[in-house]
Amino acid sequence: MRSLIEPPPPHAIARFREDFGTRFIVTVDTEEEFDWDRPLTRSEHGLDHVPRLEKFQQFCENCGVVPIYLVDWPIAQSKRAVEVLGPAIASGKAEVGVQLHPWVNPPFIEEVNQQNSFAGNLPRDLEQEKFARLRDAIERSFSMAPLIYRAGRYGLGPHTAELLKEQGLAIDSSVRSLFDYSAHGGPDYRPFPLLPYWLDEDHSLLELPLTTTFWGMLRRQGNLIYPRLWRAPRARGILAKLGLLERIPLTPEGVGVEEAIRGIDMALDDGLPLLVFSFHSPSLRPGHTPYVRSEEDLDLLYDWWRRVFSYLDLRGVKPACVKSVMEGVIR
Repeated sequence: MRSLIEPPPPHAIARFREDFGTRFIVTVDTEEEFDWDRPLTRSEHGLDHVPRLEKFQQFCENCGVVPIYLVDWPIAQSKRAVEVLGPAIASGKAEVGVQLHPWVNPPFIEEVNQQNSFAGNLPRDLEQEKFARLRDAIERSFSMAPLIYRAGRYGLGPHTAELLKEQGLAIDSSVRSLFDYSAHGGPDYRPFPLLPYWLDEDHSLLELPLTTTFWGMLRRQGNLIYPRLWRAPRARGILAKLGLLERIPLTPEGVGVEEAIRGIDMALDDGLPLLVFSFHSPSLRPGHTPYVRSEEDLDLLYDWWRRVFSYLDLRGVKPACVKSVMEGVIR
């Protein structure tokens, strides 16, 4: 089993059937609300945004998109969340996956701190137990075995891949290529590819990295230049404004729609077979994330998705889901 925190060898890159074409998936980090600017706690969180998931689900259905809800412990325990998402998941209009926030996920053994907020930093047995309890809770709540995982805070570790395989998952989507979380105790994903790749030799566990691209005249040198500017956000802004270099993750959170379209173009130019979009569910109610502070901001978020879906359709990029990805990948 290959470690999730080490870049894969070239032969591990996954290939898709010709008729798969180019696709995209929408992943929702479906989680509790908490103050992103304060230290993490086990108890100081809420679920006020959960009813707003109903509108987002209907929006996706109207656009022909099957959203993938990556559910953590507080959501899996929420009767309201099950009422809102359960029918869509049961009918195949949405899919459910696992997202582990260790600080709110039993058993509560470890100290709550930044280092331990990355589940992959926990002792193997503790990471395994937290994950198993969450996976089982999701299956009980939604009557569906989850097949896809994302570590909260993208916090993979040396044992995560084997734990996922033991629990019967088919996909991980925790690798955030071109990002480095090592300063906070997490992984460094800068050298990781954007292409999907296999994590084992028998092709039963697939990695779908979140899609981020470099754009600009210096984008081919992005991996060399961008990390050197991590203490100089103003310099990064100047490079982006001059059209020289910009890092663009495919998310409506902090990324304008014109930027996102540039990122889509770069991903397609680079031949990515699958684009992975993401955002956090608390952004569906104003005041719970830095990205949506008002109802106007929320309208802009929906408009972002509307315009992005239209542009993807214009470029011939069709929506996918876990089921269609697993059917389309060549084993």
